[in-house]
Amino acid sequence: MSRTHLLIIDPQNDFCDLTDVPFSPALPVPGADADLKRIATLIRRVGEALSGITLTLDSHHFLDIGHPGFWRKGDGAAVPPFTAISAAALREGDFLPRRIADRDRVLAYLDALEAAGRYQHMVWPVHCRVGSWGQGVHADLLAACDEWSAATQCNVATVAKGLNPWTEHYSAIRAEVPDPDDQATQGNAVLLERLREADVLYVAGEAGSHCVKATVEHLAEAFSPPELRRLVLIEDGMSPVAGFEAQQRDFLAAMKSLGARILSSEEATGELLAAAGR
Repeated sequence: MSRTHLLIIDPQNDFCDLTDVPFSPALPVPGADADLKRIATLIRRVGEALSGITLTLDSHHFLDIGHPGFWRKGDGAAVPPFTAISAAALREGDFLPRRIADRDRVLAYLDALEAAGRYQHMVWPVHCRVGSWGQGVHADLLAACDEWSAATQCNVATVAKGLNPWTEHYSAIRAEVPDPDDQATQGNAVLLERLREADVLYVAGEAGSHCVKATVEHLAEAFSPPELRRLVLIEDGMSPVAGFEAQQRDFLAAMKSLGARILSSEEATGELLAAAGR
């Protein structure tokens, strides 16, 4: 029987467009609730046909370079969520870290981020605070994972990312700008090897425009061409942050051109069941 692994990126309450819940999701992605319900259904239907499941968990402090409380405008006003900040704007004094002593470090970060050419720095709403409801896993998906663990007697693996407040950490593999003083930002070799061992690696989660994209791009850098052909992206198991739809579309097209397959959750379910002889 082939080794099949399901990697679910950041399936957390703060990213879900949930209604009728006790708290308001901080950064809801349109379609995320339905995405994760489809993945929960897949897990329940295929059961032991899945050899392993890994969940990544965005995990932040209140004060974080990607949160409003870290920043102020040049005139002292608050910086609202969804504000993009460039290195040039910092140099001009349009935006500053609230602790002015941090300016040089932050400027070096923004320069490095922009030089990488992957993302411009964005200030997001405070989200996935460690220990909060928002950091928790989508309830239906969590229940499906528990059912899978009971059936297989295997724990679901979890991987935290984002605890370093000085760098954005979209990817589960490494931070956008690794911190030389923090090994956790420099590369998760254990996770990479676990995923590389799979004969087929299925990927879903939130958001397709950011954390899924960043993780899979780092996998693509590390994987050989034959390994990339083992990669399956579950298209209806991920959604983009509103306004970043093109970013997800372009990402999926790029991965397909490299040899990854793009399947629906129904197609992935059928493939898993057929491989298990069911």
